[in-house]
Amino acid sequence: MDTSKIVGEKIKALREDKTITIEELSQRSGLAVEQIERIEKNIDIPSLAPLIKIARVLGVRLGTFLDDQDEVGPVVCRKKEAKDAISFSNNAIHSRKHMEYHSLSKSKADRHMEPFIIDVMPTEDSDFVLSSHEGEEFIMVMEGVMEISYGKHTYLLEEGDSIYYDSIVPHHVHAYEGQAAKILAVVYTPV
Repeated sequence: MDTSKIVGEKIKALREDKTITIEELSQRSGLAVEQIERIEKNIDIPSLAPLIKIARVLGVRLGTFLDDQDEVGPVVCRKKEAKDAISFSNNAIHSRKHMEYHSLSKSKADRHMEPFIIDVMPTEDSDFVLSSHEGEEFIMVMEGVMEISYGKHTYLLEEGDSIYYDSIVPHHVHAYEGQAAKILAVVYTPV
């Protein structure tokens, strides 16, 4: 299942359901009208920061764009079930796909955290744009080496290392020297 094709459609449907114009969404989220149009048409694959801003304006949790089910009890995600992925870019303007997100909680209703296993693809890109959003993030490196740009600091994390930070500080997460890696990430965004 290619869930990257449904994110834009869900955003558009939610926006129209709440009778919010693209211009209003742009103004309230701080995103460009053109960027929202390209996201809704699935031309650009947004990073988490714009998705979080859109979710806040629409009054939904981030996971609303990724799931279809509403389980109120505990949700178990078996290894084989975490195969469905959604790809996000590190910069929605250039639509660079470099991370594949495997949701570990997509059927859990009313959740406040978004846990993912993320496959970080090799890339030659090095002009990463830092972004910020409300909430917190926890990252643990499962394979490879990750580089986290956080404010004016840069942190290198090796397998088994973790970092927990306030995501309101401009940040960017990418593999060190463009190599492949795998991380566990938990994103919390207040609704």
